[in-house]
Amino acid sequence: MNAPFNPATSSLAPSDAEIIEQLKQQLAVTSARLQLSELRVHLLEEKLRLQRIAKYGPGSEKLTSLQLELLEFEPGVSNLEVAAEGERDALPTTPDQKKRKRHPGRQTLPSDLPRVERVIACTSEQCICGGCGQATTLIGYEESEQLDVEPAKYFVLVTKREKRACKRCEERGVMAAPLPPRIIEKSLVGDQVIVDAIISKYSNHCPLYRQSAILLRDAGINISRATIDGWVMRVGDLLTPLVAVMRNQLLEGTYIQADETPVDVLTRDGRSRNHPGYLWQYGTPGGATIFEFRMGRGREGPMRFLHNFEGILQTDAYAAYDRVGGPRMVHAACWAHSRRRFVEATKLNPQDVVSARIVAQMAKLFAIDAQAREENMDHAARHVLRTERAPLLLAELKAQIEAAGRTALPSSPLGKASAYTLRLWDKLTRFLNYPELELSNNLAENSMRPVALGRRNWTHIGHEKAGPRIAAILSIVETCRRLKIPVRDYLADILPGLANLSIQKLPELAPAAWAASSL
Repeated sequence: MNAPFNPATSSLAPSDAEIIEQLKQQLAVTSARLQLSELRVHLLEEKLRLQRIAKYGPGSEKLTSLQLELLEFEPGVSNLEVAAEGERDALPTTPDQKKRKRHPGRQTLPSDLPRVERVIACTSEQCICGGCGQATTLIGYEESEQLDVEPAKYFVLVTKREKRACKRCEERGVMAAPLPPRIIEKSLVGDQVIVDAIISKYSNHCPLYRQSAILLRDAGINISRATIDGWVMRVGDLLTPLVAVMRNQLLEGTYIQADETPVDVLTRDGRSRNHPGYLWQYGTPGGATIFEFRMGRGREGPMRFLHNFEGILQTDAYAAYDRVGGPRMVHAACWAHSRRRFVEATKLNPQDVVSARIVAQMAKLFAIDAQAREENMDHAARHVLRTERAPLLLAELKAQIEAAGRTALPSSPLGKASAYTLRLWDKLTRFLNYPELELSNNLAENSMRPVALGRRNWTHIGHEKAGPRIAAILSIVETCRRLKIPVRDYLADILPGLANLSIQKLPELAPAAWAASSL
């Protein structure tokens, strides 16, 4: 008779060594899963921090993760508050960690502002000497300056034109003095009110419905938002031919920086969602800036604008700028975009020594141009300085980036930054051959910031047909800002009578020509 089966004595039972090996394998699998989970958490934290940085703007790059988390629970926080928070130390825990900034001292008021003197006389007691009782003598004044302002004052301008007639020749009728040209003929408001509406919206980012409320509150006159919008559209129509002349002048030059930004467009098809439109910006450092409105972000936009351009085009790595322009056009890239990717890697991982070393090497490259600006070098002198110092820096930088690309994971921030930079290396180093080429496209990005700030207030463009008119206004406003021209004075001078001006006269009214003639 067979004995009963006993697992403990059966040859099929696993040995202690096998059990230990199985436990080791299970432990290894558990450890791998734990590491994978930690990696996923780390990646999600990186993505969350990048989203918060993008949400709160450049000032948030100086904030710690804890500060960003606190701001996340403050729905009313503004960019200025974020920037102010970024100037603080990163949440010091002890008094020794607090750093004191040196006070810059009392600010000097601009010398070009008009001075209005107010003389304060001494009291009657001060006019008599307390010792001898004789009258004191005025020996001078103790001066101090403060910035002051006169609030906007609305008034009704009454225009009275002379009427003349000959009593002997009654058949010749009555003659009246001619009216000066106006921006909008027979309008209820004067030119300065219309110009103020343009400045308030596109320089001060005050939406039209708020301007309507201000007019009702301060002047007691009810002018609807639709009426003010009609003024804006009329000014856009008047400026469109002038901006076309500026565009031709820009394309005749040798250097253009380009960028684009989205802006919502209100649709009229009954859908609640707006259509994504785009403002494309083309400009040259120290010169004109042209905005072009398009309903899409495709290549047809820059192809149409730059189809005959034969100079240097500097952009980011957006593919729509590839294969545009004339056959001799040179396409250059932006070092700031490359540097920003490595900076993001250091922000997400402060222990990333490789990214920090690459950022420091790029800083040496930017320091060359900073020295040229401090010493007021022209393009030729800056080119000599670049030729002496940049090639060795670039060789070391490329070696560092290539080494980082070989060791970093392709999907990591460092791996992506390395691949991005090496892919654009030829375009990034073209400044060695073109003296006028800047290292970065930052000036174009800075021109987009007023648009980004403005659309937070006026939210969208009211109609597709309004887009080109708004682009024309933005072109003038930004060009005046770049050239340091008072845009209010400029618009008040050129807009009246612009509709009746010959097209041959328009180049004389471009902001640069106007500024030169006003000297």
